[in-house]
Amino acid sequence: MTDLRAGVRPGAEEPVDRSSDAPDVVAFWEALGLPGLVDVHVHFLPPPIQRAVWAVFDSAGPKIGRDWPIRYRSAVEDRVDLLRAMGVRRFSALPYAHKPGVAAYLNTWAAAFAERVPESLRSATFYPEEGAAAYVAEAVEAGVEVFKLHLQVGEFHLDDPLLAPVWGVLEDAGTPVVVHAGSGPVPNEFTGPESTRRVLARHPRLALVVAHLGAPEFEEFLELAETHERVHLDTTMVFTDFFPATYPSGLVPRLRDLQPKVLLGSDFPTIPYPYRHQLDGLAALDLGEDWLRDVCWHNGVRLFGAGRP
Repeated sequence: MTDLRAGVRPGAEEPVDRSSDAPDVVAFWEALGLPGLVDVHVHFLPPPIQRAVWAVFDSAGPKIGRDWPIRYRSAVEDRVDLLRAMGVRRFSALPYAHKPGVAAYLNTWAAAFAERVPESLRSATFYPEEGAAAYVAEAVEAGVEVFKLHLQVGEFHLDDPLLAPVWGVLEDAGTPVVVHAGSGPVPNEFTGPESTRRVLARHPRLALVVAHLGAPEFEEFLELAETHERVHLDTTMVFTDFFPATYPSGLVPRLRDLQPKVLLGSDFPTIPYPYRHQLDGLAALDLGEDWLRDVCWHNGVRLFGAGRP
């Protein structure tokens, strides 16, 4: 029997059954003639760490800065089942290390998760610490498909000297890295495009996926995607009523020009609205059904493949 308390911190509200959200999501991609969705920005974490993360959101902590209700708070198995019901055929796990010595634990858990959930991209993380290049190389060799870094939470620059050897490994391997580098939702001295620019100047063929379209530094990160062959953008939360940073209307036509490099992202499960809401926000950009089909399916398949048999 599934332990529904596994995804709820002590004292938090009981999880709510959100299975009724699934038909609206299925109707969206079916109307586009797609076989489902590829979501590059989904989080699955070890339950103790997931509870700690949700506690930060519940308290509107200093790195959150506002009330943030969590719609999809439930146990790991229930969240996997819901993604399957919604037709999300491939999704990430995206663990992210917030201090030294945590990455190995997260990566071990994420590897086991990917083994039992075949739709999941094999996900991992790293942190500026001694030995990072070695364990990143081992992860690549073991088949990791995507890494995640969070500069705001981890409080480091992308070009931290301890990461210098890591970027060479990843540039050679071509393994994508989802990077939360933008200054949303709350800036600190480590956020913004500057350290990303510096790393790309040294490693121009890195495969980076800029989370949240780089919010709120939208134009700066858009330019990096326009000028670097393997820099992509994910749409996570941006075109929703909840998101605090409004995407400039003058930049929207440039997203059409970047059609092959824009990827669907959601931040599931820690979002405050139904999953379909973000999809409607993308459709409201009026960039056409071909653009939506690429963003919601084809671009993710091109970058990560259609999945394991």
